[in-house]
Amino acid sequence: MRPIVITEFISLDGIVDSPGGGDHPHAGWTFKDVDFVEEAYDIKGRETEQASALLLGRQSYDEFFPVWPSMEEFATYNAMPKYVVSTTLAGDTAPWGDSEVQVLRSLDDVAALKETDGGEIHVHGSPTLAQGLAAAGLVDRYHLLVFPVLLGSGKRLFVDGTALDKTTLELTEHASYPNGITLQVYEVVR
Repeated sequence: MRPIVITEFISLDGIVDSPGGGDHPHAGWTFKDVDFVEEAYDIKGRETEQASALLLGRQSYDEFFPVWPSMEEFATYNAMPKYVVSTTLAGDTAPWGDSEVQVLRSLDDVAALKETDGGEIHVHGSPTLAQGLAAAGLVDRYHLLVFPVLLGSGKRLFVDGTALDKTTLELTEHASYPNGITLQVYEVVR
């Protein structure tokens, strides 16, 4: 079984909306509001090595695919299999630079993908998808870079009123950095 890893830049109040740019009123908050400390992002390099596939929700796909294929730092992600969960994309594949993205139509399709042979499947951004995966019991680990900022509004990783059952997490790695960012890695306890 392939583990599914949710990886997020997240504010202290749980917002994952527009950390690098976008239409959120505080878009780009990871770069504007916190000093850059290189070692805080070491987890991102490890994720690139650990991931064997990339899984995105429709909106994150729409935001990433025009940019990531041309960025050298995402060469590893660009080369690996990619999947987007969408009921609105036409066809079975969608473009991604010189490659294709396989379209999955449901969380059942994601569960079937999880049962295949292979390594970790990483989910970047995609809060609605992450919420659905968690509610379906498909998440195995969370990689959270928590930023010392309160945004007040925006898309949250964990939303009140979802179908998420109580979930116990085990903290397996943590670190804090001089700029106030904390790394929190949690395994889902089954």
